[in-house]
Parts: sequence; structure tokens; C-alpha cells
Amino acid sequence: MLNSEKERVLKKIAKQWFLLSLAAATWCGYAWPEAGKFLISHGVLTIGLMLSFLLTGLTLESRVVVNAWRSIRGVTAAVISSLVVYPVAAWIFSSSLLSPELVVGFCILATAPVTISSGTILTAFARGNVSLSVYICLATNFLAVFTIPFVLQMLLGADAGVDLPVFSILGGLALKVLLPLFVGQLIKPAMGPLIDRCMPAISVFQSSLILLMVMTAVAGSADRLDDMAELLVILTAAVAVLHLFMVLFNYVLARVIRLDYQSLVAFTIHTPQKTLAVSYLVWAGYFAADFPGAFVPAIICHLLQMITGTLTAQHFRARGSTQKGARE
Repeated sequence: MLNSEKERVLKKIAKQWFLLSLAAATWCGYAWPEAGKFLISHGVLTIGLMLSFLLTGLTLESRVVVNAWRSIRGVTAAVISSLVVYPVAAWIFSSSLLSPELVVGFCILATAPVTISSGTILTAFARGNVSLSVYICLATNFLAVFTIPFVLQMLLGADAGVDLPVFSILGGLALKVLLPLFVGQLIKPAMGPLIDRCMPAISVFQSSLILLMVMTAVAGSADRLDDMAELLVILTAAVAVLHLFMVLFNYVLARVIRLDYQSLVAFTIHTPQKTLAVSYLVWAGYFAADFPGAFVPAIICHLLQMITGTLTAQHFRARGSTQKGARE
């Protein structure tokens, strides 16, 4: 009986390994900031992220890219919501409540594209339109490379006195995000069978990168975190309010443009999610020196959207099962 109870506890821990690992990465970054600063100064994580985007290109089905036009209404609405409405809402919300450093952080978070994998996985779990979810991911990640520099300059140039190297950011994101994705698609035909066998390892690699991003961000802002300790509860609440507002906004928008139920599920779940990788590249490359604590909102949002995304997916899955049972 004791062994059975022990196995049950171990299984529960195994299911929550990522959240536990996030907590461990946070502690490591705070306790040993030199390690995280070494990774930042030597560009180790940037190289890892470029490799991650290359692997994403290798695992992306080409036919999905070709057929994206079929969901143009939902994709267009998602691009506007994620890359225009979210940043403006974040700036209005944060600039009236928070310090300039955290306003920068909210804007970096809000201008990022949607998550590459987790949103699609949650959409599939909720039995939503997975194709639309993938199209939203593709469109926002491609267009964000061009929108991020200009939207950040528009929001922060006057308010925070930030003079951004717009075209430098544009070129950097194109090199670090678009080029690896494009190369991955080019070599996919030759690498297909090998990639299929390596999918579990790729998943572990990409999850490990998230942990390293959190560790290096905490390490880079360790001194500021001491000063921000009293603000963390307020900051977490502010990020939660903004994220939940965008979840509700996207649900209403999906109904207004009359998406079918499965597409509504995909739109509501995936559009408000933000990728940590692109936020990190922007912060580490152009803001870390002057605004070391500006990446904290992105970390908090990443944790919160994992929770709210899972709960939303569970709600839609249960609702879909109920509707199916009623029809039968």
C-alpha cells in the first residue's frame, strides 16, 4: 500500500515537472546570477533560440502554409488582435499604473507573436480548429518581425523616452526568427524521417530553452528583483487582468466575426497567448542594459497563460462533449 501511494505521488510530481522546473530555474537565476549573465553575454541562448526556430521549420507541415488563405477572416482578426489591440491595451493599462521600466516590459510582452506550440496543443485538446490555430501562429510570428520595432517605437518613443534602433531590431528578428524557419522548411524534405524520430528530444530541448530563458532573465534582473519584491503581487495581478481581458476580448471578437464553434475555440485559446522566445530576443538585445526588470512581466504572463489556457481548453472540451451528447 505504501509503494502504491508513493507511485501515485511520483506520478503527480511527474505531471507537474515543468512548473517545478520553472520554480527551480527561477531560484537558480536568483542564487547564481553570474551563470545567467554568462549565457547572456556570450549569446548562448540566442543561438539556442535560433536552433529552436530551425527545428520549428523542420516540423511545420508545408501544406498548412499553402492552405492558410482558407481561414483568412480568422487569421486577419487574430493578427489585428494580437499585434495591434494587445500592445495598445497593454500600454494604456500599464502606463497609468506602473513605472516606466514595467511599461517597457508590458509593451515587449504585448508586441510578441502568439506561442508556437502550446496554443495549438491546447486547441487540439479542446477539440477546436487546429488548422486555424496553426495559421494564426504562422501569420503572427511572420508579421511580428516587421511590426515589433515600429509598434514599440510608437508606444515607447514619447512615453518612456526610448529611442529604438527600429531597423536594427527588424534585421535582428529577421535573422534570428524568419531565416531559421525558412531554412528549416527548405531542408525538411531531406530531414523528414529523422525529425519524426527525434520529436520527443525536440520537445525536451524547446522546454529546456524556456527554463534557460527564465533563469537568465532572473539572473539579469536579480538586483532589480530585490527592489521589486513588494511589487510582484501587484505586478502579477496586473498581468493577469490584462491577459484575462484579452481572452474575453478574443472570445467576443470571434463571435462578432461569426466564426464556427471549432474556430471560435482555436481563436479564443491561441490568440491571447504570447511566445516567450521573441520577447526574450527583444529584451536581451535592446533593453536588458537599461531596463533589467522589463522581462519580468513576460515571465509572469507565460506562467499565467499556461494556467488560463489549460482551464479554457478544459472548459471548451467539456462544453463540446455536452453539446455532442445533446445532439445524440
